[in-house]
Amino acid sequence: MNRKIALITGASRGLGKNTARHLAAQGIDIIGTYHSKSGEAQTVAATLEQSGIRAVMLQLDVSNSASFEAFAQQLSDTLQRNFGRSQFDFLVNNAGIGIHAPFSETSEEQFDQLLNIQLKGPFFLTQRLLPLLADQGRIVNISTGLTRFALPGYAAYAAMKGAMEVLTRYQAKELGARGIRVNILAPGAIETDFGGGVVRDNHDVNDFIAGNTALGRVGLPDDIGAAVALLLGDGGGWITGQRLEVSGGMFL
Repeated sequence: MNRKIALITGASRGLGKNTARHLAAQGIDIIGTYHSKSGEAQTVAATLEQSGIRAVMLQLDVSNSASFEAFAQQLSDTLQRNFGRSQFDFLVNNAGIGIHAPFSETSEEQFDQLLNIQLKGPFFLTQRLLPLLADQGRIVNISTGLTRFALPGYAAYAAMKGAMEVLTRYQAKELGARGIRVNILAPGAIETDFGGGVVRDNHDVNDFIAGNTALGRVGLPDDIGAAVALLLGDGGGWITGQRLEVSGGMFL
């Protein structure tokens, strides 16, 4: 019996890498994407394969929607060549960047960069990959706790993620006829290199967040990877169109 296959964008580092590790531990084969660091991505793939699954890394710039047609063809070829399949089962739209800038100082260039990566990219990438996504498959989009609570400096970033939350409900509604479940996971503050690693490396920021979180600490990558695996596991089969915040009770 064929194993499930997950496509994870931005899988060479951070939360994408951690998600790939959790899914691999469940026996799910991985196709990951990376932006520019091929060597780093291939090292991740090799590490994942040590758990007994198959892993492939493909280059993708999610900000360049004109490249999605070629990527879809490359993905199709990879599925046939490496997995003996014509479709994959799970899509995790994880790739992204963080820009910290006050609303009054956010430039149009910064806004457009966030728009292309955080909203336009996953919108049209998912659209293009629908023929390759198996019926009864699942999509997990990634949002942020900043759509529920507001911290200065994230107006543009949170606005894009808020749009993704609305899009998720529409995707769940329109793709339900194919049995495809679509949900969005909203991490709180996590100790990674995201946004320059400020949550991980700045002790004052870390302490502030921990002091305003019900579980008394900042989130870790394992908290998010495990939550994505939960949504893609057997227990997530009757969940669709939902926003799941994984923040340890931040700013309740």
